[in-house]
Amino acid sequence: QVQLVESGGGLVQPGGSLRLSCAASGSISSFNLVAWYRQAPGKQRELVASIYSGGNTNYAASVKGRSTISRDNVKNTVYLQMNNLKPEDTAVYYCKASVFRYDYWGQGTQVTVSS
Repeated sequence: QVQLVESGGGLVQPGGSLRLSCAASGSISSFNLVAWYRQAPGKQRELVASIYSGGNTNYAASVKGRSTISRDNVKNTVYLQMNNLKPEDTAVYYCKASVFRYDYWGQGTQVTVSS
């Protein structure tokens, strides 16, 4: 069983930055994949960024160039650095870990971009 705890969300003005953290109970170096998703009110959950065990990363077109996903294998934490935030980035952000055949989700952290 893997537990994930997200943190780092909050209220930020347009153009601001946030760094989200996803702390895992297990060794993330053994995870196949860790990804960040987000879900805005009334919308489906969407993939924001992902990082594979080999280090490859992928980004949604909407955040590419403004966001960076990274990991610290010592701290067992995956980060999502988001810059130049826009109101449309407002959502609950979730972390997901894929370990063998299983997916584990965190409870989410709210990001609100508003002036």
